[in-house]
Amino acid sequence: MKLKKCLSWGLFLCLIFIINCGFLVVGHRGDPTKYPEETIQSDNSAFDSGADYVELDLHISKDNIAVVSHDDDLERMVGTNAIVSQNTFETLSKLQYSNGEHVISLEQLFEYYKNKPNAKFILETKVDHGVDKSNNLEKVIATSIKKYHMENRVMIHSFSAKSLYYFSQLLPNVERIFIVGSLKRINYDTLQYVNAVNVSSDLIKKYPNLVKWLHGSGKKIFVWAEMDESPKLWNWLINNNIDGVVTNFPATGFKYKVAKEGSKQIEINKDATYLGFTNAKTIMNPYQPVANKTKLSFLESIHVVNSVQVGNQLYYQLGGNSFVKADYISFDLNYDNLNPYFNAQVKSPSHTKVKVYLTPDHLSYLHKHLSFNKSYKIYGFSGTSKNLWIKTNLGWVQAREILFTNLPINSFAFSRYQLLDANTRYNNIELLSFTVLHDSYTHQFNPNLKSFLNHKALS
Repeated sequence: MKLKKCLSWGLFLCLIFIINCGFLVVGHRGDPTKYPEETIQSDNSAFDSGADYVELDLHISKDNIAVVSHDDDLERMVGTNAIVSQNTFETLSKLQYSNGEHVISLEQLFEYYKNKPNAKFILETKVDHGVDKSNNLEKVIATSIKKYHMENRVMIHSFSAKSLYYFSQLLPNVERIFIVGSLKRINYDTLQYVNAVNVSSDLIKKYPNLVKWLHGSGKKIFVWAEMDESPKLWNWLINNNIDGVVTNFPATGFKYKVAKEGSKQIEINKDATYLGFTNAKTIMNPYQPVANKTKLSFLESIHVVNSVQVGNQLYYQLGGNSFVKADYISFDLNYDNLNPYFNAQVKSPSHTKVKVYLTPDHLSYLHKHLSFNKSYKIYGFSGTSKNLWIKTNLGWVQAREILFTNLPINSFAFSRYQLLDANTRYNNIELLSFTVLHDSYTHQFNPNLKSFLNHKALS
């Protein structure tokens, strides 16, 4: 069975390497499964995960400011029923997302990224030219692009053919992408002033020759879908010779892009934390792993210089000749986020099959599940507060799918749990009512962790 899996994986790699050209990874509204969409934090996460571009949406405010938001009504994202087109930007800029960031304008976005040349954007215009006969939004966007000299760092994206026509006049050297969900929208006239077409994956499945036809017409083709982390969907997409994928999971897109192009390195330069309960060996390089003498210990702070994808494994570079597997590394989690769960164990909720993965992502499903009515020790963490992964002796599981157990109500761990932000803590816990004298009883399997917690308690 193992041999069969290896042969299947080898065949998959051979297939994708047959196609030489790569594709662009576009973070849809940033990295929305990790952070609030269309915020700087979400955009940065997408770029750090390997996205070539971040796709953002623009509306025009009452006082003619281009505002970064997918919705005209901001209630879904900021909890306040504020209509962008009916409010001044001064009013809108006071509204906050759940991560504390404020609603921003296009110029504020450009100001933040102006000295970060690798940060590129696909800007989608949200305008109904059947209602608004002017091209005011397009003029405002064009002015900002010219002001910040972003002509080579942006593309324009729209469902509106009129909007793209206006941009062909205002910014003829900026690429324009027409978004369609039906072949009826693709016509000869529209193709004269667009460089690419963004279609649903369903449309390609329905019309297999569409990619070849558009390429034959000199147009690039981007694909959007209800993008999840299904290997089947991704394998199918990248073997269709597409030019870009607009995805909610830029890290997944990057992995497939790397598999298609060969090993690739991207710059990170961010502080992170090692979250494995057992010490991790560092290696001299990720290609022919040779161990260094240095090891990482639980909750040790590190600085990640680069990420390097080799085959099916992602590594982080900590220095010139120091690399470590990325599985237990997080840029967001720390002692305060995780302390309540140190003492916990996990188990499968009743009548629920909890999938187990080889690595903390959805690409490595091991085709096995946690056993019912059995508790599993935690050996480490990965991910973010909202997308937490937990390592068990069987493999990695997602925190949202399991049940945390071994959390007595009167324990120190539960008191710390109650202090967690309500937006990030997990409510799938099974509380125990018996009394414990101290929390270190569950750490006997890990002396290093026990020692660390004692130190934290004293400090």
